[in-house]
Amino acid sequence: MNYTESEVMEYIEEEDAKFIRLAFRDAFGVQKNISVMPSEIHKAFRDGIPINARVIRGFEGSDEATLYLRPDPSTLSVLPWRPESGRVLRMFCDVCTVDGKPFEADTRNILRRAVEEAKEAGVDFKFGSEMEFYLFKTDDEAKPTKIPYDEAGYMDIAPLDRGENIRREICLIIEEMGLTPERSHHERGPGQNEIDFHYGKPLKAADQMTTFKMVVATVADRNGLYADFSPMPIADKPGNGYHINIFAQDKDGNDVVKYAAAGILSKIKDITIFLNPTDASYNRFGTGTAPDKVNWTSTGSSGLMHINQVSGQTKVELRSPDALSNPYLAYALLIHAGLYGIKNKISLPDEVSDEVNMLPKSRKEAMKIAKESEFIQSILPKTIVDKYIS
Repeated sequence: MNYTESEVMEYIEEEDAKFIRLAFRDAFGVQKNISVMPSEIHKAFRDGIPINARVIRGFEGSDEATLYLRPDPSTLSVLPWRPESGRVLRMFCDVCTVDGKPFEADTRNILRRAVEEAKEAGVDFKFGSEMEFYLFKTDDEAKPTKIPYDEAGYMDIAPLDRGENIRREICLIIEEMGLTPERSHHERGPGQNEIDFHYGKPLKAADQMTTFKMVVATVADRNGLYADFSPMPIADKPGNGYHINIFAQDKDGNDVVKYAAAGILSKIKDITIFLNPTDASYNRFGTGTAPDKVNWTSTGSSGLMHINQVSGQTKVELRSPDALSNPYLAYALLIHAGLYGIKNKISLPDEVSDEVNMLPKSRKEAMKIAKESEFIQSILPKTIVDKYIS
């Protein structure tokens, strides 16, 4: 539900809310927050709540030591696992400078600018997601182990699939928070799970992924488990992917996603370090069904892109990203690369090609490509680029 500022104030009073979490993200998409009392919300909307910029990853290069969080009232939700009396609310925030201007290294602002550029070009983007994670047991001190919660396989059922009730609890909580999960099932690895989401507007879709990871981690912890989103939690088992479904339509309602897909394929090496930010990300490439080539397929499951027709709609699925990426940066870069393909009417390469074009084989290689990329330099502020290539 899209609340206004006045509706937020009414909701706080009606629901007897005692704490409001103001959430934001660092450069790598890790959620941070500060809790304020209801009496501070007017100030938050008017002036912002100050934070120490120099201790947030990606914000260290700010000219100002203090930045300000301004809540987006449309993102208001209740944290359902908190008490009914004295409820805890959460709003996502935009990070601003003292004069109220958007902070250039706030990745939510970077995505918003990309959406505005797409709107000016007459293109509507939406993103869906399929995110995988492992559930591991914890020891007597509640520290995570590498013992999977079960030994089930792809789409197995209970009792072999012990994660069924965990996934159900996650989906119900997410729905209570106003989000819409589409499907959930056990994945190929022991203790590995997947929950998928419908297409959504880019900013909402990115907020949704941030919320999703928080809910998964919380529900797992409440059940004495640990949720692991890393690319290769177990060396010899399937890795965790973050498959992104891409929708693009022009102002006349024409499907232009194939042009967008071609643009993304042409820029994928430039943006890989932002989609796959850790050393372990590159260990995942080429294992199981994870891609390692720059290609597309209409039938196979191991291509970088899966492109096919479903009910007259072109479906494009990008399969290289992993869940340690920042969804705000990922979607922003995919929009820019997609616009590049649409504006230049780039055609997809042949589905089957003798030319072997590989994704970067290491984080070091991906960093070098991004550092030399004019495309990246034209989109992202230097503070963000430096953080990823350092």
